[in-house]
Amino acid sequence: MTTIPTAPTDAVIHDPRRRRAVLTGVCLALMAVIASVSGLNVAQPQLAVAFHASQGEILWMINLYTVTLAALLLPLGAAGDRWGRKPVLFAGLAVFGAASAAAGLAPTTEVMLAARFLSGVGAAMIMPVTLSVITATFPEAERAKGIGVWTAVAGGGGILGMYVSAVLTDVADWRWLFVLPVGLVVAAAAVALRAVPNSREAAAHRFDLVGSLASVIAVVGFILVLHEGPERGWTDPATLVCLLAGVLGAIGFAAWELRHPAPLLDVRLFGRRGLAAGSVVLLVVFGVQAGIFVVLFPYFQTVLGWSGLVSTLAFMPMAVVMMAASGLAPRLAARIGARSTMAAGIALGASGLALLALLVSVEGGYPAVLPGMAVMGLGMGLSMTPSTEAITSSLPRERQGVASALNDVTRELGSALGIALLGAVLTAGYGRAIEARLADVPAAAAEDARRGVAGALANADGTPESAALVQAAQESFVHGWRQAMWTGVVVMALLLAYVVLRGPRRAPAAD
Repeated sequence: MTTIPTAPTDAVIHDPRRRRAVLTGVCLALMAVIASVSGLNVAQPQLAVAFHASQGEILWMINLYTVTLAALLLPLGAAGDRWGRKPVLFAGLAVFGAASAAAGLAPTTEVMLAARFLSGVGAAMIMPVTLSVITATFPEAERAKGIGVWTAVAGGGGILGMYVSAVLTDVADWRWLFVLPVGLVVAAAAVALRAVPNSREAAAHRFDLVGSLASVIAVVGFILVLHEGPERGWTDPATLVCLLAGVLGAIGFAAWELRHPAPLLDVRLFGRRGLAAGSVVLLVVFGVQAGIFVVLFPYFQTVLGWSGLVSTLAFMPMAVVMMAASGLAPRLAARIGARSTMAAGIALGASGLALLALLVSVEGGYPAVLPGMAVMGLGMGLSMTPSTEAITSSLPRERQGVASALNDVTRELGSALGIALLGAVLTAGYGRAIEARLADVPAAAAEDARRGVAGALANADGTPESAALVQAAQESFVHGWRQAMWTGVVVMALLLAYVVLRGPRRAPAAD
């Protein structure tokens, strides 16, 4: 044991009303963090005009927050265990709120980038603490319910945040996007100040600084590979350097943790079925979910011709089903076990992907994809909650900040991996399908169409030839869509086999 618990039962809350207040406070804080991950995606054209910024600078405004958040989750999660979860939560809220306000008022690209970096630092202090507060303060009998609510917010909050951001961008201005996280931070602080107790652990050894630095290098390296590989190319020198840094950071982290007396994360714990299975399930499920969003948004906007706001609204049924299933999952797991609940969710998720692949068409529109989205949302909601609980139950109470951070890092890496994989499959499928339809198309229009459906739409001038090119591009997109969905089905089928064979036992904490 690397830490000495200081009265671990003191923080447990037995009053149901106070537990609800705690859950409200941490979920408001979590919503602020999750909404900021995807909020700027809906305002890319406005940002380019406001800052005279290139596409590369716009992408860094969006991605710098995610990279910083993922890189600092593990060390700052451990800091919450040592320094006190409530002080770290409020410090994170202060940094995050101030940085979000600065981003909303930013006059230049440089100020915006600095504000997004600081927002990521604050978010990395908030996110692991929100889950560790639940696992440290809720009685064991109520913990699964609290984790279910947290998982619902983590899974559906991004979609809800995107919708509110799209509304604010359409009816007001992109700067109003940052009113949402600031407002959520103020509300979370007001509730948490009175409801959240402080809990911390007395450490027997110094903080693992070397392990923290190695984890940052590894996470940043792998995230940059997954972000930049599809754009620059997988053999580009910059991509290979990032991959090398990630691999060396991961090897160095594992080697150091095995010999350190107080490791940031004892890698031997991955021998436990609950921790290993929970991490793998979250990695794959969040990867598939993020990859689906990459496919669905262009389908709504370029095939169905919807606005960004309407396209975001189209995700709401999936988000609602996912959040409801996340709340149902703890009761189902109590009856049939965590492994069976995970397996059922994964099987439903694969079925939803298969429905999307089988039913999608240019003419079918939204009704053709809605059943698959609903089934997939149900499956993902059922699989996420027991996976999160399997991770947190595998580490002792005094290491819940690290457990929560590991849960969050797994989600971030999975999302980046899913976007890279399914996005690449979609792009390759589209490219092969459109190439066979460009024989009689003028060179300039053909080159635009090769870049994507948006390129074909840009050349639409009402003539029969341009209408035929748009139709060909849309049908080629649907062809690439099917390939991406079937790839997802294969990945989920492999995950199902793994969970059936190596999923957590009936009681994960007994590992």
